[in-house]
Amino acid sequence: MNITEASLFWGFLLVYGVVMYVLSPKSRNANSFYKGADDQGNPVSQWSLTASIFISWIFAKSVTNAANLGADYGVVGGLAYASYWLSIPMAGYIIYLIRTQTGARSLQDFLTSRFGRLAGLAFAAAILIRLYNEVWSNTAVVGGYFGLPGEWEYYVAAMVFTAFTLAYSLKGGLRSSIFTDVIQTFVFVFFLGAVLFMIIPSNDSAVLLSEGEFRLNAGFDLLLVALLQMFSYPFHDPVLTDRGFVNKEKTMLKSFVVAGLLGFVAVFLFSLVGVHARLNGIDVMGNAPVAVGQSLGLAALFFMSVVMMTSAGSTLDSTFTSLAKSLAVDLPRLVQGAKDRLPSMRVGAVVMIVFAVIGNLPMFAGTDILKATTVSGTMVMGLAPVFLFYGFTRWSPWSFHLSFWTGLGLGVLLAAGLIPASWAIGDGKYATLLGVNAYGFLICTAGFFLPLAVRLLAGKTLAAGEAR
Repeated sequence: MNITEASLFWGFLLVYGVVMYVLSPKSRNANSFYKGADDQGNPVSQWSLTASIFISWIFAKSVTNAANLGADYGVVGGLAYASYWLSIPMAGYIIYLIRTQTGARSLQDFLTSRFGRLAGLAFAAAILIRLYNEVWSNTAVVGGYFGLPGEWEYYVAAMVFTAFTLAYSLKGGLRSSIFTDVIQTFVFVFFLGAVLFMIIPSNDSAVLLSEGEFRLNAGFDLLLVALLQMFSYPFHDPVLTDRGFVNKEKTMLKSFVVAGLLGFVAVFLFSLVGVHARLNGIDVMGNAPVAVGQSLGLAALFFMSVVMMTSAGSTLDSTFTSLAKSLAVDLPRLVQGAKDRLPSMRVGAVVMIVFAVIGNLPMFAGTDILKATTVSGTMVMGLAPVFLFYGFTRWSPWSFHLSFWTGLGLGVLLAAGLIPASWAIGDGKYATLLGVNAYGFLICTAGFFLPLAVRLLAGKTLAAGEAR
């Protein structure tokens, strides 16, 4: 960076951090800190909740991945990644059913009541891994606009960004997170529009929107993976699911539907950045937004960085607040049967500080941010039958464990490269990933229903014996 570039980028980072801290409200009680209510105990409004869901799931790594996939596969790659956002309305509907049919106040409550405390603990471990990944995978994206991995600018920018986000998260918890999400939504949409204004006119729109082929080896395999993971992926992300319990059921459902559809459109539109690179022969070098921004000049690169900072900030503050709730509220209730009284805000603050530090350690080791989505989504495929078919159960711990641990095992084998080649569907880059998710969904579903089938057969056998 020259002096002008450094002044612009570092200046915005500092201004962004100070403004977010000054504007974010301060929580004065635990209900506000952990549940997002105002000082009078009123829940968050519908439109604030919609904006919060929308921007919290527009991860910095997500829009980067979408652009990279656009560069690799054209609009097919963009559609593949954007399809993950269709899981938001689906998750909202399932949470709506859970709340109205079971009266559960969280997914932890629901799982414990239906499948036992061990099921709740397994689920808690899965979401903690997910939240841990969200820290480094978003701060690393921001660092990439200030330098390359290995350079001091990369790490300093990531840590300064972490510090600012932590500061206003400590100030207000979930209330601050939702309030700043609204601001970040407007900033994101404005600068996304600015980026598209620079991209679209420089291409033939018909070519831009038709680039790519719907073939398994041209990105369509990843689109199918996204549609399969739609039924499991959102449930291990408390950044999303925690917001399913902060307002009335119908208000929540409307917010989830609108936010999911808007998210799908926004992510697909940003993937056109990568499609532009593909059409114009730009070498993206693993980061399409940076490469395209550099090719279009300082203004475009700055716009890209603003999009990334706002999306990363909204996700990171939500991650901190979800970690605080998971470890300070949900886990003690699960392990010790703690009372409904919320813990001190200080407990949640300590959790945030600890994860702000350890959550960035993988960034220094170097990792692939796309794997934070696809691999973790595969490992929790066993959650799909649990939430889709819970209506068939009353109390069935084995149904959860046979489904959940089978999916986890398949995800570990995939990550270790131990899945047989015969499982692949097609011959594309994601052929094995698609095979594992398709066959794994069937296997996990069979595991979920096995205890119910055994119980049913045992009951029929017993009844037949008594009839004799």
